Amino acid sequence: MQHILFVCTGNTCRSSMAEAIFKNLLVSEGIEDVDVSSAGTFALPGSPATPEAVEALTGWGIDLNSHKARLLSPEMVREVDLVLTMTARHKATVLEMVPDAKDKVFTVSEYAGLAGDIPDPIGKPVFFYRQYAEEIRRLCRVVLRRFLSEREKN
Repeated sequence: MQHILFVCTGNTCRSSMAEAIFKNLLVSEGIEDVDVSSAGTFALPGSPATPEAVEALTGWGIDLNSHKARLLSPEMVREVDLVLTMTARHKATVLEMVPDAKDKVFTVSEYAGLAGDIPDPIGKPVFFYRQYAEEIRRLCRVVLRRFLSEREKN
């Protein structure tokens, strides 16, 4: 079993959406040997996903209602195969925690072969959540292809 960890700040918007979207992609591809989770660099453990994040994914049949935020720990980073962050700042925070994880920590965009951060929608209308969810889903599709391709090589 391989494990991917998505990281943002509060684990109630971006990384929780990324986790749910990626799990949905794995199911649609029939892939059962990849585990996906998420955490936040400043998360309040147990916090639910924001109502806007829940609403943004509902149209795709993805349910975020049971999500509970987790605070990122060095152990989480060490235990997973790949860490994907929403921003370069999140990546730097992860690497400050676990410097020897540098070969498995990337921004989502970077791992997808692109540049840029995924902005934080917290406090914004649901329109922005939908917009960022679309971007996350697009990137997750590319991430999945690369991840599976690299897995086949190993």
